[in-house]
Amino acid sequence: MRRFGVIDLGSNSIHMIVTQIENDGMTHTLVEDKVSARLSEGMMENDKMLQKPAMKRAIGALEKFKKDIQGLDNLNMRVMATAAVRMAKNQKEFCKLVKKETGFDVEVIPGESEAYYDYLGVVNSLPVINCVIIDAGGASTELILVQNRRPTHLLSLPIGGVTLTERYLHTDKPTASDVFRLFTALNLIYDDVWWLNWGRNTPVIALGGSNRTLAKIWRHKDPLRKNWDKIHGFRMSNTQVDEVFDKMLASSLEERKNIPGLPKDRADIVVGGTAPLVYLLRYIDSTRVIFSKHGLRTGALHEYLHQLSEEKHGFTKNN
Repeated sequence: MRRFGVIDLGSNSIHMIVTQIENDGMTHTLVEDKVSARLSEGMMENDKMLQKPAMKRAIGALEKFKKDIQGLDNLNMRVMATAAVRMAKNQKEFCKLVKKETGFDVEVIPGESEAYYDYLGVVNSLPVINCVIIDAGGASTELILVQNRRPTHLLSLPIGGVTLTERYLHTDKPTASDVFRLFTALNLIYDDVWWLNWGRNTPVIALGGSNRTLAKIWRHKDPLRKNWDKIHGFRMSNTQVDEVFDKMLASSLEERKNIPGLPKDRADIVVGGTAPLVYLLRYIDSTRVIFSKHGLRTGALHEYLHQLSEEKHGFTKNN
């Protein structure tokens, strides 16, 4: 029996999941937790430097997670930092501070590696063949073109819910000018991703907390629906996505906090966080979205399981 854990040190939220792997290969989740730390907050207007309050929140989350896993033996633990730490000019100082305060070694993973882990998480949990995967985080957005279940192109863009909000959405209730500038910027960005044209008319697989919020809000529209937050594999049409996005645009910050299904701690960045998906649907003429809960953390688990399988087969061959 082994245990494998991943801490996803994201730009907006920090997640941890620990999985137990039985000798027969069966897996089940032992520990799962999440803290909204806003690690990328204030970076863009401060020369891409992680800010002290944000670093303090992140270290507090890691200290909490460390207590959660005390006593778990035979544990292979990875702490994987994504866009905020990847872009930070004080990256080394932050990683040293994390090591000093928590004992965790931080892996700063490249954008394309993050996209590949997203692909592994999706392809091992959903029956996809051809699609475009989008993972919108706090400070980056990963795009993956999948053809015949293979990742033919992977890309990480330096835009996300926190950074787009700080750059383009300056009022509680976005103005027409704000949205125009935001969508114009997204159009220019997507124009540079030439291979997106190969994904035209295919479904979009959506990852990330802000994107999943669209599904949670839509599921809340049905008063008889139970388990509204169980959205892995849930589908929405492009018109349904537009309807939810329009509702958020028409709401002030306080009004968004009261929209059923929308977490209060995400209300200030959810418009910026969902805009890349909303515009992508238009850009590639896609009519449907499938939501996935399994991205980077699940992808890292499947990589580890593959490594265990190779070790086992290699041992058998040599004996």
